[in-house]
Formats: sequence, structure tokens, C-alpha cells
Amino acid sequence: MTDKLSKHQSLTRKSTPFKLVVLILLAVGIALLVAATPALAQQSPKASGFNLQEMLRRALMWINGLGSVGAIAYIALYIIATVAFLPGSIVTLGAGVVYGVGLGSIYVFIGACLGATAAFLIGRYLARNWVYKKIAGNEKFKAIDEAVGKEGFKIVLLTRLSPVFPFNLLNYAFGVTGVSLKDYLLGFIGMIPGTIMYVYLGSLAGNCALIGTESQPQDYAVQWTLRIVGFIATVAVTVFVTRIARKALEEKVS
Repeated sequence: MTDKLSKHQSLTRKSTPFKLVVLILLAVGIALLVAATPALAQQSPKASGFNLQEMLRRALMWINGLGSVGAIAYIALYIIATVAFLPGSIVTLGAGVVYGVGLGSIYVFIGACLGATAAFLIGRYLARNWVYKKIAGNEKFKAIDEAVGKEGFKIVLLTRLSPVFPFNLLNYAFGVTGVSLKDYLLGFIGMIPGTIMYVYLGSLAGNCALIGTESQPQDYAVQWTLRIVGFIATVAVTVFVTRIARKALEEKVS
């Protein structure tokens, strides 16, 4: 009986990465199949005083007016936000408003990968002491440090899928662990479901701004039905993936 149980648990652990990859690809497919033409958000009045969120919003509006080179500027902004601990959710939502789900997800993923790589290298070679102080006493990061030496790629993948770990700090924290750069980079695939969900939400917000304007499409009812159904499906897949990742991660670091 014990042997059968052990064999079942072993098969379950082996199948977990495969399930995650399949679900990630499903999330990508759902989002890209039902995404409608992206719409640009209307400009809102300027806010007075120093406001970080307002500054990021204005930066996105400026990028929106750059045309073809705007994508490069957006990716650069995302890299800066990741390294500087700025709220990346605002920039991610902005990609959905400006570029739509398809291109927005691509640009966010590229910016997040480059920013996370930069933070990782800074944490490993330039700011090790600072990172150690930041994560000192954190039992979650301690457990990850111990597990990542054995299964680097799986641990990075699972932490990217799990919302428990803050994205910006996690990038630096991995820099002081024993994970290889190769495994760290391969683990970026775990960022895809969350990226698509936030970009999708941003695209819906952008399209909401067009309701009642001249730019509103004639078949907006059909388009909105597809958008909402697609968003619900994307959220459902993302939540399911997150639950699997959280359970698998608990098994790895326990």
C-alpha cells in the first residue's frame, strides 16, 4: 500500500510541470483568439503635485504618441520600473490600453524579462549585501534558497506562477541564491498567465473609455461579449494555474 502511494505521489510530481505548460499555452490561446482590436484610452485631466501613478500614466500617454518607436520606449519604461521597484501593475495595465492584448502582452513580457534579468544580475554582483538585508528573516525566501539548488528551473517557474512572492523583490532575491542564470531565464515562462490577465484587463479599461464616443464600433455588443468571455476564461485558467503552482511549491520547499 505504501509503495503504491509513493508511486502515485511520484507520478503526480512529474506531471505537474507538464500540466502547468499546457495551462499556460491554453491561457495564451484564449486571450489571443478572442482579443478584439485594441483601443486607445482618452486622456484625462492632469493631476497636480507629485504622484507616482500619475507620472507613470503620463509616461504611457507620451509613449502612445511616439508611434512605431513607442514600443521600445515602453519596454525601457518597464525595465526601469522593475529595477526601481515601481508599481509594475500600472505599466502592465497601460500596455493593454495602448497596444491591446496581443502586442501588449508581448511588450510586457519582453520588458519584464529584461528588467528581471537586470535586477537578478544587480542582486548577484552589485548589491548582494543590500538584498541579504532585505530578505533576512523571511522564511519563504529561506526555503526557496534551500530548494533552488536542487531544482532551480522548477522553483523559479513555480514562484513566477504564484502571487505569494513580490515580483520586484523576487528578482533580486534569486540573485543571491544558487540558481543558475539559465534556469532563472527559463523560469520566465511562468510570468505569461499573469501578464496576459493584467494586459487583458487594461485593454477592457481602454475600450470602456470609447463607449458613447464616435470611435465606438457598430458591433460593440458582440465585441464586448467576446472580450468579457475571453477575460473570464483567462482569469479562470490563471487562477487554476496559480493554485497548482502554489501547491507544488509548498511540496518543494517544505
